[in-house]
Amino acid sequence: MHTPRKRFGQNFLIDDGVIHAIVNTIHPQAGETVVEIGPGLGALTRPLLERLPHLHAVELDRDIVARLHRTWPAERLTIHEGDALKFDFGALGNDLRIVGNLPYNISTPLLFHLMEFAATIRDMTFMLQKEVVERMVAEPSTNDYGRLSIMLQRRFHLEWLLDVPPTAFDPPPKVDSAVVRLIPKMPDEIVPLDEALFARVVAAAFSQRRKTLRNTLGSLLMPEDFSALGIDAGKRAENLAVADYAAITQYLSRQQRPA
Repeated sequence: MHTPRKRFGQNFLIDDGVIHAIVNTIHPQAGETVVEIGPGLGALTRPLLERLPHLHAVELDRDIVARLHRTWPAERLTIHEGDALKFDFGALGNDLRIVGNLPYNISTPLLFHLMEFAATIRDMTFMLQKEVVERMVAEPSTNDYGRLSIMLQRRFHLEWLLDVPPTAFDPPPKVDSAVVRLIPKMPDEIVPLDEALFARVVAAAFSQRRKTLRNTLGSLLMPEDFSALGIDAGKRAENLAVADYAAITQYLSRQQRPA
């Protein structure tokens, strides 16, 4: 019997209907490189391995790693013991399909980490706290729209697949959950720009959410810069679309070029 550990954010999926709905949406095929993050007690692992000859898993909890080793031979399940936040997913090859019931306490930093491997990923299907999924898919000028929305929507197509109640887990979390799919955008769908500068602009804009862009981006843009960009400095960060942040980043890059 495995006792769920709070420090790992463990809530184990136990509802067979939900489990099969998730696996059906993933629709794994033999020959695909599928990677499960945080397999836990194998709720998704088992039905995935019913359809796949081999699966990769990334797991931090040593007790669970030992249990997984006892349950499946290495030729069926390759276990990468360690922290998914530090794991090099690029080492597993290209065209990766990444899945998992993500620990809610690390979901946002993990999504940012996975963004670095977008070029090697076909798609990602995750169970997350519903509130996080709401933020991921949010549109401009809504309460849920923020840094996470912009950073992910720049790089991925997002699809909200299904809602999952707390009763589907043991122990039941105090929040609702949802399943979302992320599909990396093709290179021609992404405006090329300085990624580090883009991240800095977005972080600065949302650093004080209630303040206007005149205040939050004042160290980066002068009043005449806002005019040149056609952006109202009296707006707040959540009023700008992803394309507006891309335009600001490109503008700043041009300003930094030597004459």
